[in-house]
Amino acid sequence: MARIDTPALPVEAVREALANAFVHRDYASAAGSVSVALYDDRLEVISPGELHFGLTPEMLYQPHESRPWNPWIARVFHRRGIIETWGRGTLKIASLMQAAGLPVPTLQERTESVVMTFVLPHHLGEVRNVGVNVGVNVGVNGLLAHIQANPGQRAGEMAVTFAVTQRTIERWLKQLKAQALIEFKGAPKTGGYHRIPGKEATEKDGDTD
Repeated sequence: MARIDTPALPVEAVREALANAFVHRDYASAAGSVSVALYDDRLEVISPGELHFGLTPEMLYQPHESRPWNPWIARVFHRRGIIETWGRGTLKIASLMQAAGLPVPTLQERTESVVMTFVLPHHLGEVRNVGVNVGVNVGVNGLLAHIQANPGQRAGEMAVTFAVTQRTIERWLKQLKAQALIEFKGAPKTGGYHRIPGKEATEKDGDTD
């Protein structure tokens, strides 16, 4: 009778991801459907179709124009209270995840689908305590998305959010800087990292602690 359930991921963030998937999926394609895939280390929300209007995964984690692929569905969701403001879904997800002390989910375009991946908290603990490999999708790309949503943060702050050591964050930052994806702005003691608009991160093997 006194049980308290604590979900692994913020329910509102997952709900927002599902709403985005339904609003933006390509209903002209008969292949596939909006789906949720749960693995030992991650949760994936999969939406059939591709990103439209020139949008990229990086652009969705910074202020952008609202252009839903299915405006009538978006309007119904908005009137029903399922989504609050058009064009802020991914930013809201990022904010909710950060408030829970969890990394921002990554966005990928796969074969005729868009996939949002949430890393499960218990897996983050395994990464920190055991030192297993962290692939680019969980580590470097996740950090890139986080920097886009939170410009100006320092390595120590990001280490707390991702529940890994600062040394690991610094290695991921080094990879992103080598690809000219981020830059450090400001004085050494007060500045922080910012996203440089451009190409996506190149996939590499993950680092270990």
